[in-house]
Amino acid sequence: MSVRELVVLGTASQVPTRHRNHNGYLLRWDGGGILFDPGEGTQRQMLRAGVAAHDLDRICVTHFHGDHALGLAGVIQRINLDQVPHPVTAHFPASGQRFFDRLRYATAYRESVELVEVPVAADGVIARTPAYTLEARRLSHPVESFGYRLTEPDGRRMLPEKLAAYGIEGPDVGRIQREGTLGTVGIEDVSEVRRGQRFAFVMDTRLCEGVDALAEDCDMLVIESTFLDEDVRLAEDHGHLTAGQAAAAARRAGVRHLVLTHFSQRYSDPDLFEQQARAAGFDGELTIAQDLIRVPLPKR
Repeated sequence: MSVRELVVLGTASQVPTRHRNHNGYLLRWDGGGILFDPGEGTQRQMLRAGVAAHDLDRICVTHFHGDHALGLAGVIQRINLDQVPHPVTAHFPASGQRFFDRLRYATAYRESVELVEVPVAADGVIARTPAYTLEARRLSHPVESFGYRLTEPDGRRMLPEKLAAYGIEGPDVGRIQREGTLGTVGIEDVSEVRRGQRFAFVMDTRLCEGVDALAEDCDMLVIESTFLDEDVRLAEDHGHLTAGQAAAAARRAGVRHLVLTHFSQRYSDPDLFEQQARAAGFDGELTIAQDLIRVPLPKR
């Protein structure tokens, strides 16, 4: 069965707390899984969330600060220990190759799985599959950082009333879907365009062009909101967003479901992030992320 959901493994910025692990997010996309920013403790969080190493076919790291990457060593070794039967692709900023190498070979282990390294050096498409196109955009942070955007190809939705009007039924429905025509009837006569789903992952950054480009028309945007609005100066100094800034960007971009995460340990009341997001004018679906929750993508 097709499953498209975000599994939240951790939501803390910089340091874990009693209730929040370091970052970690798994996007389940039909039969595949993309792991984003595995911070320290991700392997254990996967166990708690019911996520197996076999579920992973791609890892995307936004940047090489510890709360976004220290879990790589354990995850990579677990992939090999469990002998995942397919290659796993890893994307990360090319400027951080030395950090990736150190984490990949942090300790001795037997390599049994093909780990394909595809470093990111510039904006643009970094992977194409039948299920989606994956692209990266540069963000604004003290170290080089990239956000990621997944776009499903557009499809077509068959219209029963149009099919009936042309007398198309049974096996002929599948035939016109496959071949595009049936006699004098074209696929466009009996269907409409179904826009592919769009997902974006934006971590540590100030407001910049990359944020807007990644978020545009997304069905789900997962974005950092490290600070509350009253600490906007701190956010700017450290290369982060406030709840209001993240929500305003989502509103401008037409995001359907906004997931705020990556919270500073200085705040104890998560409701304040929701209040400031709404005050910024975002009126779509809104989730204030908590460890181990699952957030389904909006229906097409």
